[in-house]
Amino acid sequence: MRLVVNGVARDFDPATRIEQIRGQVLPDADVLIANGAVVEPDFQLQDGDEVVLIRRGRTPTAEELESLMVARHTPGVHTRLKRATVGVAGLGGLGSAVAVALARVGVGTLVLADFDLVEPSNLNRQQYFVDQLGLAKVDAMAANLTRINPHVVHRLHRQRVEPGNVEAIFGGVDVMIEAFDRADQKAMLIEAFAAVRPQVPLIAASGVAGHGLEASLRVQRVGPSLFVVGDQTSAAQPGRGLMAPRVGIVAHMQANLAVRLLLGEPAVS
Repeated sequence: MRLVVNGVARDFDPATRIEQIRGQVLPDADVLIANGAVVEPDFQLQDGDEVVLIRRGRTPTAEELESLMVARHTPGVHTRLKRATVGVAGLGGLGSAVAVALARVGVGTLVLADFDLVEPSNLNRQQYFVDQLGLAKVDAMAANLTRINPHVVHRLHRQRVEPGNVEAIFGGVDVMIEAFDRADQKAMLIEAFAAVRPQVPLIAASGVAGHGLEASLRVQRVGPSLFVVGDQTSAAQPGRGLMAPRVGIVAHMQANLAVRLLLGEPAVS
Protein backbone atom coordinates (compact mmCIF):
# COMPACT_ATOMS: atom_id res chain seq x y z
CA MET A 1 0.00 0.00 0.00
CA ARG A 2 1.08 3.59 -0.56
CA LEU A 3 1.39 6.01 2.37
CA VAL A 4 2.60 9.59 2.69
CA VAL A 5 5.16 9.69 5.49
CA ASN A 6 6.46 13.10 6.58
CA GLY A 7 5.45 14.50 3.20
CA VAL A 8 7.00 11.75 1.06
CA ALA A 9 4.95 9.06 -0.72
CA ARG A 10 6.30 5.57 -0.03
CA ASP A 11 5.17 1.98 -0.56
CA PHE A 12 4.73 -0.41 2.37
CA ASP A 13 3.37 -3.89 2.90
CA PRO A 14 -0.37 -4.21 3.53
CA ALA A 15 -1.53 -4.35 7.18
CA THR A 16 1.41 -2.24 8.30
CA ARG A 17 1.13 -0.62 11.74
CA ILE A 18 2.43 2.83 12.46
CA GLU A 19 5.06 1.50 14.87
CA GLN A 20 6.56 -0.43 11.95
CA ILE A 21 6.72 2.78 9.92
CA ARG A 22 8.47 4.46 12.83
CA GLY A 23 11.02 1.68 12.98
CA GLN A 24 11.86 2.10 9.31
CA VAL A 25 11.76 5.88 8.98
CA LEU A 26 12.40 7.60 12.33
CA PRO A 27 13.00 5.11 15.15
CA ASP A 28 13.27 7.76 17.87
CA ALA A 29 9.98 9.46 16.97
CA ASP A 30 7.80 9.89 20.06
CA VAL A 31 4.72 11.51 18.52
CA LEU A 32 2.81 9.51 15.92
CA ILE A 33 0.14 11.20 13.79
CA ALA A 34 -2.13 9.53 11.25
CA ASN A 35 -4.48 11.64 9.13
CA GLY A 36 -4.22 14.59 11.50
CA ALA A 37 -4.75 12.76 14.80
CA VAL A 38 -2.28 11.45 17.39
CA VAL A 39 -2.49 7.64 17.47
CA GLU A 40 -1.04 4.72 19.43
CA PRO A 41 1.87 2.63 18.07
CA ASP A 42 -0.41 -0.29 17.16
CA PHE A 43 -2.62 1.87 14.91
CA GLN A 44 -3.44 -0.05 11.72
CA LEU A 45 -2.78 1.97 8.58
CA GLN A 46 -4.68 1.84 5.29
CA ASP A 47 -3.77 2.68 1.74
CA GLY A 48 -3.61 6.45 1.21
CA ASP A 49 -3.11 7.37 4.87
CA GLU A 50 -0.89 10.32 5.75
CA VAL A 51 1.61 9.71 8.54
CA VAL A 52 3.70 12.26 10.42
CA LEU A 53 6.47 11.14 12.77
CA ILE A 54 7.82 13.69 15.25
CA ARG A 55 10.78 13.57 17.57
CA ARG A 56 10.25 16.03 20.41
CA GLY A 57 12.94 18.70 20.66
CA ARG A 58 13.96 18.43 17.01
CA THR A 59 13.21 21.26 14.59
CA PRO A 60 11.43 19.83 11.55
CA THR A 61 12.61 20.48 8.03
CA ALA A 62 10.52 22.69 5.74
CA GLU A 63 9.01 19.59 4.13
CA GLU A 64 8.19 18.00 7.48
CA LEU A 65 6.63 21.18 8.83
CA GLU A 66 4.54 21.44 5.68
CA SER A 67 3.30 17.87 6.12
CA LEU A 68 2.51 18.58 9.77
CA MET A 69 0.40 21.57 8.81
CA VAL A 70 -1.40 19.55 6.16
CA ALA A 71 -2.03 16.73 8.62
CA ARG A 72 -3.55 19.05 11.19
CA HIS A 73 -5.61 21.23 8.83
CA THR A 74 -6.42 18.69 6.09
CA PRO A 75 -4.84 19.12 2.64
CA GLY A 76 -7.54 21.28 1.04
CA VAL A 77 -7.71 23.72 3.94
CA HIS A 78 -3.95 24.09 4.24
CA THR A 79 -3.43 24.65 0.51
CA ARG A 80 -6.00 27.45 0.36
CA LEU A 81 -4.63 29.18 3.44
CA LYS A 82 -1.06 28.91 2.22
CA ARG A 83 -1.99 30.72 -0.99
CA ALA A 84 -3.76 33.53 0.87
CA THR A 85 -2.57 37.03 1.76
CA VAL A 86 -3.98 38.82 4.81
CA GLY A 87 -3.30 42.42 5.78
CA VAL A 88 -3.06 43.54 9.40
CA ALA A 89 -3.16 47.27 10.14
CA GLY A 90 -1.82 47.85 13.63
CA LEU A 91 0.27 45.42 15.65
CA GLY A 92 -0.94 46.15 19.14
CA GLY A 93 -3.10 43.94 21.34
CA LEU A 94 -5.41 42.93 18.51
CA GLY A 95 -3.05 42.91 15.55
CA SER A 96 -0.17 41.09 17.20
CA ALA A 97 -2.49 38.29 18.37
CA VAL A 98 -4.18 38.12 14.96
CA ALA A 99 -0.80 37.83 13.23
CA VAL A 100 0.32 35.03 15.55
CA ALA A 101 -2.91 33.10 15.03
CA LEU A 102 -2.74 33.41 11.24
CA ALA A 103 0.92 32.37 11.16
CA ARG A 104 0.12 29.31 13.25
CA VAL A 105 -2.76 28.33 10.97
CA GLY A 106 -0.49 28.62 7.93
CA VAL A 107 -1.64 31.72 6.05
CA GLY A 108 1.06 32.09 3.42
CA THR A 109 1.63 35.86 3.36
CA LEU A 110 1.01 38.49 6.03
CA VAL A 111 1.19 42.20 5.22
CA LEU A 112 1.94 43.95 8.52
CA ALA A 113 1.88 47.71 9.10
CA ASP A 114 2.64 49.70 12.26
CA PHE A 115 4.82 52.77 12.90
CA ASP A 116 5.22 52.25 16.64
CA LEU A 117 7.84 50.77 18.97
CA VAL A 118 7.37 48.10 21.64
CA GLU A 119 6.84 49.87 24.98
CA PRO A 120 6.57 48.52 28.55
CA SER A 121 2.83 49.28 28.68
CA ASN A 122 2.31 46.99 25.68
CA LEU A 123 3.37 43.86 27.53
CA ASN A 124 0.09 43.43 29.43
CA ARG A 125 -1.72 42.32 26.25
CA GLN A 126 0.54 42.36 23.17
CA GLN A 127 2.53 39.46 21.74
CA TYR A 128 6.01 40.78 22.50
CA PHE A 129 8.70 40.10 25.09
CA VAL A 130 10.67 42.19 27.59
CA ASP A 131 13.87 41.88 25.55
CA GLN A 132 12.07 43.43 22.56
CA LEU A 133 11.32 46.74 24.28
CA GLY A 134 12.34 49.62 22.04
CA LEU A 135 12.21 47.60 18.82
CA ALA A 136 9.92 48.51 15.96
CA LYS A 137 6.76 46.44 16.32
CA VAL A 138 6.91 45.23 12.73
CA ASP A 139 10.46 43.92 13.25
CA ALA A 140 9.72 42.35 16.63
CA MET A 141 6.58 40.68 15.29
CA ALA A 142 8.39 39.37 12.21
CA ALA A 143 11.03 37.82 14.47
CA ASN A 144 8.38 36.16 16.64
CA LEU A 145 6.42 34.87 13.67
CA THR A 146 9.58 33.44 12.13
CA ARG A 147 10.14 31.41 15.28
CA ILE A 148 6.57 30.11 15.05
CA ASN A 149 6.45 29.39 11.32
CA PRO A 150 9.57 30.29 9.34
CA HIS A 151 7.81 29.68 6.02
CA VAL A 152 5.24 32.48 6.31
CA VAL A 153 6.13 35.45 4.10
CA HIS A 154 6.11 38.83 5.89
CA ARG A 155 5.70 42.11 4.04
CA LEU A 156 6.60 44.74 6.60
CA HIS A 157 5.66 48.42 6.56
CA ARG A 158 7.06 50.54 9.37
CA GLN A 159 4.93 53.57 8.69
CA ARG A 160 1.72 55.24 9.69
CA VAL A 161 -1.25 54.02 7.65
CA GLU A 162 -2.97 56.96 5.98
CA PRO A 163 -5.59 57.34 3.24
CA GLY A 164 -2.90 58.02 0.66
CA ASN A 165 -0.92 54.82 1.24
CA VAL A 166 -3.63 52.24 1.99
CA GLU A 167 -3.66 50.91 -1.56
CA ALA A 168 0.14 50.77 -1.81
CA ILE A 169 0.41 48.81 1.44
CA PHE A 170 -2.66 46.58 1.30
CA GLY A 171 -3.65 46.54 -2.36
CA GLY A 172 -3.00 42.84 -2.86
CA VAL A 173 -4.60 41.30 0.22
CA ASP A 174 -7.44 38.76 0.17
CA VAL A 175 -8.74 39.79 3.62
CA MET A 176 -8.02 42.97 5.59
CA ILE A 177 -7.83 43.15 9.41
CA GLU A 178 -8.31 46.50 11.15
CA ALA A 179 -6.51 46.46 14.52
CA PHE A 180 -6.10 50.10 15.54
CA ASP A 181 -6.78 51.53 19.00
CA ARG A 182 -8.39 54.86 18.15
CA ALA A 183 -11.84 55.28 16.66
CA ASP A 184 -10.68 57.89 14.15
CA GLN A 185 -7.98 55.53 12.85
CA LYS A 186 -10.52 52.74 12.50
CA ALA A 187 -12.89 54.95 10.56
CA MET A 188 -10.08 56.19 8.34
CA LEU A 189 -8.98 52.70 7.37
CA ILE A 190 -12.51 51.45 6.76
CA GLU A 191 -13.26 54.40 4.47
CA ALA A 192 -9.91 54.38 2.65
CA PHE A 193 -9.84 50.64 2.09
CA ALA A 194 -13.42 50.53 0.85
CA ALA A 195 -12.54 53.21 -1.68
CA VAL A 196 -9.75 51.15 -3.28
CA ARG A 197 -10.78 47.52 -2.58
CA PRO A 198 -14.56 47.56 -2.11
CA GLN A 199 -15.00 43.82 -2.80
CA VAL A 200 -12.35 42.64 -0.32
CA PRO A 201 -13.59 41.74 3.20
CA LEU A 202 -12.45 44.03 6.00
CA ILE A 203 -12.73 42.79 9.59
CA ALA A 204 -12.76 45.58 12.17
CA ALA A 205 -13.02 45.51 15.96
CA SER A 206 -14.97 47.71 18.36
CA GLY A 207 -15.67 47.30 22.07
CA VAL A 208 -12.87 45.15 23.50
CA ALA A 209 -11.95 46.80 26.81
CA GLY A 210 -12.33 45.41 30.30
CA HIS A 211 -13.21 41.88 31.36
CA GLY A 212 -16.92 41.66 30.64
CA LEU A 213 -18.94 38.60 29.72
CA GLU A 214 -17.68 36.70 26.69
CA ALA A 215 -21.25 36.30 25.44
CA SER A 216 -21.38 40.03 24.71
CA LEU A 217 -18.74 39.64 22.00
CA ARG A 218 -20.09 38.92 18.54
CA VAL A 219 -19.47 39.26 14.82
CA GLN A 220 -21.74 41.68 12.99
CA ARG A 221 -21.92 42.26 9.27
CA VAL A 222 -22.45 45.98 8.78
CA GLY A 223 -21.93 46.23 5.02
CA PRO A 224 -21.36 44.08 1.94
CA SER A 225 -17.68 43.60 2.79
CA LEU A 226 -17.41 45.01 6.33
CA PHE A 227 -17.54 43.00 9.55
CA VAL A 228 -17.15 44.25 13.13
CA VAL A 229 -16.09 42.06 16.06
CA GLY A 230 -16.64 43.02 19.70
CA ASP A 231 -19.51 44.40 21.76
CA GLN A 232 -19.24 47.86 20.11
CA THR A 233 -19.64 49.63 23.46
CA SER A 234 -16.75 48.77 25.84
CA ALA A 235 -14.21 51.49 25.13
CA ALA A 236 -11.04 51.88 27.19
CA GLN A 237 -11.43 54.45 29.97
CA PRO A 238 -10.27 55.00 33.55
CA GLY A 239 -11.19 51.90 35.52
CA ARG A 240 -11.69 49.80 32.39
CA GLY A 241 -8.44 49.18 30.59
CA LEU A 242 -7.40 46.90 27.78
CA MET A 243 -6.60 43.44 29.12
CA ALA A 244 -5.06 40.43 27.44
CA PRO A 245 -7.93 37.91 27.87
CA ARG A 246 -10.74 39.94 26.30
CA VAL A 247 -8.51 41.57 23.67
CA GLY A 248 -7.21 38.11 22.80
CA ILE A 249 -10.71 36.69 22.41
CA VAL A 250 -11.65 39.43 19.95
CA ALA A 251 -8.37 39.05 18.06
CA HIS A 252 -8.94 35.35 17.65
CA MET A 253 -12.50 35.95 16.56
CA GLN A 254 -11.10 38.27 13.88
CA ALA A 255 -8.53 35.65 12.83
CA ASN A 256 -11.14 32.88 12.79
CA LEU A 257 -13.45 34.98 10.63
CA ALA A 258 -10.56 35.63 8.25
CA VAL A 259 -10.01 31.88 7.93
CA ARG A 260 -13.70 31.27 7.27
CA LEU A 261 -13.78 33.93 4.57
CA LEU A 262 -10.63 32.56 2.93
CA LEU A 263 -12.22 29.11 2.84
CA GLY A 264 -15.44 30.45 1.34
CA GLU A 265 -17.57 29.62 4.37
CA PRO A 266 -20.46 31.74 5.72
CA ALA A 267 -19.15 34.61 7.81
CA VAL A 268 -22.15 34.89 10.12
CA SER A 269 -25.09 32.62 10.92
